[in-house]
Amino acid sequence: MHTQSTPLISPAIGTHRELTSFHFGPTDPAGTKQKIYIQAALHADETPAMLVSVMLRRRLQELEAAGEIGAHIVIVPVANPVGLAQHVLGQFVGRFDLASGRNFNRHFPALEGFAEAPEGTLGTDAQRNVATVRKMMRETLAQQKPRTEFESLQHALLELSLDADVVIDLHCSLEATLHLYTSDAAWPQFEPLARYLGAQASLIATDSGARAFDEAHSLPWWTLQQRAGDTTLLPPGTIAATIECRGQRDVNYETAARDAEAIIDFLRARGAVRGAARPLPPLVREPTPLAGSEQFYAPASGILVHRAATGDLIRAGDPLFDIVDPLTDETITVHSNTEGIFYMRRAIRFVTTGAPLGRVTGTRPIRTGVLLGA
Repeated sequence: MHTQSTPLISPAIGTHRELTSFHFGPTDPAGTKQKIYIQAALHADETPAMLVSVMLRRRLQELEAAGEIGAHIVIVPVANPVGLAQHVLGQFVGRFDLASGRNFNRHFPALEGFAEAPEGTLGTDAQRNVATVRKMMRETLAQQKPRTEFESLQHALLELSLDADVVIDLHCSLEATLHLYTSDAAWPQFEPLARYLGAQASLIATDSGARAFDEAHSLPWWTLQQRAGDTTLLPPGTIAATIECRGQRDVNYETAARDAEAIIDFLRARGAVRGAARPLPPLVREPTPLAGSEQFYAPASGILVHRAATGDLIRAGDPLFDIVDPLTDETITVHSNTEGIFYMRRAIRFVTTGAPLGRVTGTRPIRTGVLLGA
């Protein structure tokens, strides 16, 4: 293993932060058939993801010492040192940049600008085409000059991950069951990971409209494939997925170790780690479209009482939340309009009108536009 430090733009005199990455296996492109990139806690307050990366790094160190690493594997346990230092009145604020108000996992630089490449750029050799596109993507990224610490963080993360064959972004929700997000094209390759993790929900979208980190990698390839009209000439150079490692309070060694071992099994199945992976467990839930998930909002202000637990199978009409007005004693019940898994809810216990409450998966698309919340 070797450690790499990437300095970020200093926002003010006397301050300096850097991004730390750990690299396993051969780093020479000629000495490896694939590159795996895994990062954690891009939303800096999502600690369960960070602990999974710690356990994963420990396992990779053992595997490297045993000569079992067969790919270039990059681990970034702290993908957001900027947000890690943000506290307001004792409260950790890791999702949004306090300087700009921007979500750290939204609107990554677009790399589709080369889609208007001259005719004849791509030939008949698929692997050569992948290398050509990666070169164009890197040139496009190099032309984008970050001006702020926030922009330099996004730029540095893309520099580390842009040429990876597999990108895994580890997150968590406030209160949630383990679930993952990926694209339609990548799902067949990530299905084994969903099985090993025991994911309670797998949400599929090619373009969520938010340009999160995973889609910053997968969407340019999909865009070019649509232009080429022949996926055999241009296979996706990068597949990407976001794993939600349950809720913010789910920080324990046993769970993190199980999740890390599931990722190791996935890497073994891909040949990135030598040795036999465990037999594939059954798929807990079939994938559903992200556009089919129903989002719930508070129709009034009051005390929030949960009527269902994350991971529950919900049917249309089931009660999910009560909102109790402590002055009038009026209670409003929020019911589900769809059938699916109650995979995420907010940890708040007193809500304001319009506050997001939670989500249930669904099999039928019911939403359009930007599919991810703030």
